[in-house]
Amino acid sequence: MKKPIQVMLHIIKGCLLFAAANSYTIITILGNAGILLLLLPFFIYLNFIPSLFHQRYTVGRLRICANGCELLRLFLLSTVFSAVYFITGWCGYLPCGAVTERPLLWIVNTLIVILVESVVFWNGIIRVYLASEQLGIRWRMLGIVCGWVPVVHLIVLSFLIKTVEKEVRLEDEKMKLNQRRKEQRVCGTKYPILMVHGVFFRDFRYLNYWGRIPKELKENGAVIYYGNHQSAASVAESARELTERIEEIIAETGCEKVNIIAHSKGGLDSRYALAILGANKYVATLTTINTPHRGCEFADYLLSKIPKKQQGMVARTYNAVLRRLGDANPDFLTAVYDLTAKACRQFNETVKDVPEVYYQSVGSKLNRASNGRFPLNFTYRLVNYFDGKNDGLVGEASFPWGQKYRFLEVSGGRGISHGDMIDLNRENFGAFDVREFYVQLVHDLKERGY
Repeated sequence: MKKPIQVMLHIIKGCLLFAAANSYTIITILGNAGILLLLLPFFIYLNFIPSLFHQRYTVGRLRICANGCELLRLFLLSTVFSAVYFITGWCGYLPCGAVTERPLLWIVNTLIVILVESVVFWNGIIRVYLASEQLGIRWRMLGIVCGWVPVVHLIVLSFLIKTVEKEVRLEDEKMKLNQRRKEQRVCGTKYPILMVHGVFFRDFRYLNYWGRIPKELKENGAVIYYGNHQSAASVAESARELTERIEEIIAETGCEKVNIIAHSKGGLDSRYALAILGANKYVATLTTINTPHRGCEFADYLLSKIPKKQQGMVARTYNAVLRRLGDANPDFLTAVYDLTAKACRQFNETVKDVPEVYYQSVGSKLNRASNGRFPLNFTYRLVNYFDGKNDGLVGEASFPWGQKYRFLEVSGGRGISHGDMIDLNRENFGAFDVREFYVQLVHDLKERGY
């Protein structure tokens, strides 16, 4: 919430902008053009430095966003003032004469208003569109389309301002929080963190699987490495790649062990590496995030209904694309079949936990299909039918594994999806802060001596 002095200054600036926009008729009323000596420098200064209060933001992106919002709020305020002023003039209550009596005067004034307000609006909207990370494509497009619809464009603009101002406040608070606890190195674990991605994504070259999470962990003292394995392969093949990667990290750093944080199929890959391939001697802990330890019943159903020919076509297309992106030997179908409930039952009979490694798991619940991004908004209902409560892809019963388990639920319609757990969309939503969740997760590992 803005402080009273900021609100007062905002109103004053709005009044001055209104005066600058309607200066033609105001000069006529006052009979003195000297007012331009005040309004013109103000208008120029306003468009370069909308608010001195926002100069306190040390991150340039936040400063640009905040100043953009300031300009857009001033645009809304002065536009309302100008509308009231025009109505008053139309009714003949101003000394310069009614609109019907002096049409040329009001036509010129209206053109100046449009020019002045357009400069302020575009200055603000360009700043916001270029600097904001929370305005998705949908709202950017709505802003462009609705910008030509009277009244509606003001409603949409108000939402855009609210969203970006919330982003600025949240990011500024997070930056200050990290600064306060910098010396504590709350994520400074004994062993480095190895982040293991799930199926159909990569964490090296072209794609950033973990969103803003690694940066947040590093700012709080964590040392981060990535699995660097292929996007789609059998559990056994992915586990082999991970084991080689772990041995590589140990050889390069001499760190003795790593703490694995694995998402989705990455949890199964890691368990196989520990139990079957001997990676356990190099691993202190395994934390699985939304991993289908007991598989996905809906996957069994889909694979039984989709003809083998169509499955093969999809697999060949995917494999061809991923080879171009750098995967040596992607295997779409094997990766999918390894996630079925049938395959996971066999997996769990063979792959047993090793006692020297600390296992824990996390799962989450998506509350409503419409709040899951593609393709989770399509799969949610199907998973719900076969597996019950789910994150849009994996059912609740499949998540638990190890000595400690947490199931994350939030109130309201949003929920926490499979993608939200890795900050896939880089999206802030009030009920759950994914970056701080990982900070506390790693801090707990540190407190346990890992």
